[in-house]
Amino acid sequence: MSEQPVLLPYGDPAFVADPFPLYRQLREDGPVRRVVIAGALEAWLVTRYEDGLAALSDSRLSSDVRDAADIRLLQQLPDTERESMLGNMLRSDPPDHTRLRRLVSKAFTARRVAQMRPRIQAVTDRLLDAVVADGRADLIEDFALPLPVTVISELLGVPVDERHEFQHWTDRMIMRGAEPPDPAVVNEAWRHMRGYAGELIGAKRAEPGEDLLSALITARDEEARLSEDELVAMVFLLLAAGYITTVNLIGGGIAMLLAHPDQLDRLRSDPGLLPGAIEEFLRFDGPVSPGIARFAREDVEIAGVRVPRGATVLIGSAVADRDPERFPDPDRLDITRPDNAHLAFGHGIHYCLGAPLARLEGQIAIGTALRRLPGLALAVPPAEIPWRPGGLRGPLTLPVTFTPGG
Repeated sequence: MSEQPVLLPYGDPAFVADPFPLYRQLREDGPVRRVVIAGALEAWLVTRYEDGLAALSDSRLSSDVRDAADIRLLQQLPDTERESMLGNMLRSDPPDHTRLRRLVSKAFTARRVAQMRPRIQAVTDRLLDAVVADGRADLIEDFALPLPVTVISELLGVPVDERHEFQHWTDRMIMRGAEPPDPAVVNEAWRHMRGYAGELIGAKRAEPGEDLLSALITARDEEARLSEDELVAMVFLLLAAGYITTVNLIGGGIAMLLAHPDQLDRLRSDPGLLPGAIEEFLRFDGPVSPGIARFAREDVEIAGVRVPRGATVLIGSAVADRDPERFPDPDRLDITRPDNAHLAFGHGIHYCLGAPLARLEGQIAIGTALRRLPGLALAVPPAEIPWRPGGLRGPLTLPVTFTPGG
């Protein structure tokens, strides 16, 4: 391709608030576009649905960043991640990925997740109990953030008094912006999380429980199915990935409804539409943007475009999920949209393991908030809502008002 790469301008507040006009232009320009992402790194963005679907199942595209030709990708990773955390499921390929995924898959089956419904509902109600009398809240800090933190912490067996610290470190580990974050701050957070994971594993070895982490330790110590570094990396992945995308789904979903009052009214009048509404939130403005990174193991042709070996391929799920060839009237939020097979959770062997849990948390959180917070409205103009600047997308704060005592 002869075109100059297009900058994704994460330093532009207008783009951060609404990247979809640029995404639409890139999709219209061609099925594969060279782009410059955060950190001045170049990638090949796959813009259309069918091509993205195929790329997510293409074994020639690796999840392992060590297959990237641009050494800056590795150099920009925190020291601790380079040294001992690259072996997690998100960054591995078969056969390691198959082995690691099998170890935790039973914890995220639809049946197992459904059994968590009463507990998720109880946590949701407790969080709303704390704000209903006030008539105002920040639905990120007060609600969308602590709910997934509590759920994944209980699943893994993280003590209550330690959850705030791991959330604090995780927020710094995944800091993103127009410019690379301060390496010293990020490295310190990674070291803290690496040390904390080791301490938590030690505590569970001494006193095993019924939680997922205790089961993983058994697989490590008695069955030798994963190394110590893989165990630590698994703990990190489940803690970090297990909450931030769900925060974005809940907060982003409520923000979308407030921006589309016709859809809000329709969902209030028919709560049975909630499952389909969650899928539409994921398609319309999901928690990962612009998409999912892969690295070409060899020269690959995608939609007639030759992508060289070692190139970073960015499968633009957020771009493809508004492809008019796949979704009629794609720029319209429609909570009754049929056949909504979006790419927000990926596809193929790396399809998000936590998707059933995220869906359930989203349904319970958003449904309960709409029921218990009558008169829900933004407390500030929509333009004043700050959004995460790249990679992981969602509102950073969501100040709202509502009728007290709902």
